[in-house]
Amino acid sequence: MLKAIPTAVICIGLTTLLTACNEKTGATAEKNIKLDSDASKASYSIGVQFGTQIEKVKDMIDKDVIIRGFQDSFAGKELKLTPEEMKTTMMAFQTTMKEKQKVKMEEMAKAGKAKGDKYLADNKAKEGVKTTASGLQYKILKAGDGATPAATDTVITHYTGSLIDGKVFDSSYKRNAPATFPVNGVIKGWTEALQLMKVGAKWQLFIPAELAYGDRGAGASIGPNQVLIFELELIEIKKVAAAATKPKEEDSAKKS
Repeated sequence: MLKAIPTAVICIGLTTLLTACNEKTGATAEKNIKLDSDASKASYSIGVQFGTQIEKVKDMIDKDVIIRGFQDSFAGKELKLTPEEMKTTMMAFQTTMKEKQKVKMEEMAKAGKAKGDKYLADNKAKEGVKTTASGLQYKILKAGDGATPAATDTVITHYTGSLIDGKVFDSSYKRNAPATFPVNGVIKGWTEALQLMKVGAKWQLFIPAELAYGDRGAGASIGPNQVLIFELELIEIKKVAAAATKPKEEDSAKKS
């Protein structure tokens, strides 16, 4: 984390400096960049990685001071802070960032729970939707006539995962490749649903956050206390100890 913060800060300084230079010369970065070598491609990739970090600190920094620090360092001038002072400052900055992120996550979790609870309450009354004792909701889109997997089985499935706003975060259909994984190696909502399904069935699942990723969320796609919606098709049961493959998007169903 300590490395990420100064990296993002440097990126902002570089971006601002380059923008200033371009304004003076009338040139644009798009006209000057040529990604025709490994070095140029690596440089561009590093820039992209830096750019993804800016959101973390842009409201907490003074860009003019960043530019001055960059210029002093690049020109080999005497620095206005000692290495120890900079280290102490960045440690305090990191602590502040963590505290702000914690507050933000708590606010997101509260909002996510309120929206999720309302959605499930409304959805529960819809035609064809059934609710289990755990709170899992499902709707049978297609009945199966095969066997039902046990928790110790491995299954082959097709699925699409989305949020209550309709945003799709994962889909084996889009990859044109079924996903194989152990029944007891995924989120609780999946584990429960799979043991109720028969091979050949296709269900729509409405999974409460507590049966998915709870208040921690998962990656960038799934926020805290998010209700997850899946269309899940049970294709086959494999009587093996471990899965050969798993969903590419680990956020979608795997336990964390």
